[in-house]
Amino acid sequence: MKATTIIWIVVILLVLGVAVWYFANSSSNTVVPTPTTSTGTDTTQTQPTSTASSTDQTTTGSQATTGAPMSATINYTASGFSPASVTIAKGGTVTWVNQSGSSMYVASDPHPTHQGYDGTTRSAHCVAGYTGPAPFDQCSSGQSYTFTFDKTGSFGFHNHASVQDKGTVIVQ
Repeated sequence: MKATTIIWIVVILLVLGVAVWYFANSSSNTVVPTPTTSTGTDTTQTQPTSTASSTDQTTTGSQATTGAPMSATINYTASGFSPASVTIAKGGTVTWVNQSGSSMYVASDPHPTHQGYDGTTRSAHCVAGYTGPAPFDQCSSGQSYTFTFDKTGSFGFHNHASVQDKGTVIVQ
C-alpha cells in the first residue's frame, strides 16, 4: 500500500473514533423533566418570611429523596430576582420576598397569559371565585408570595409589573 493511503485510513479511523466517543458521552448527560398532572397550592403573605441577603438561596426543612430541598426563598431587588433559578423537590415551596421598594407580582411564564404551570390563562384563574387548579400566579402585587409546586419540571416566572425580570423554578 502507498503511504498516503495508510495515512488517510488512520485519519478516517481517528475521526470516527472521536465521533463515537463524543456521541456516547453527550447523550448520557441529557435529562428531560417529565411533568405530572398534579396541581399546586398558593398562599399569599403580606410580610417577608426571610432575612436572607439578596444573593442567597435560603432553604429550610428536609430534603426529599431527590436530594433537592423542600423550600427556597427568592428575593426581588432593584436588580431583579436573586437567585434567578432555584431547584426544589416536588411538593416543596418557593417564597418570593419583595425587597425592591417597587411592585412585585410573581407570574408564571409566558407573559402575559401566565398559563405555563396549570394551563389556564391569567384572565381565567385571576378572577374572583376561580375554583380550578391552583395557578402559579400571584394575581396581584404584594410583599411576599409562597407557592407549593406539585408538578415536576422547569417553570419560568417573571414579575408581571416588570416583565424583563425573570427566573426559573426547577422541580424534581
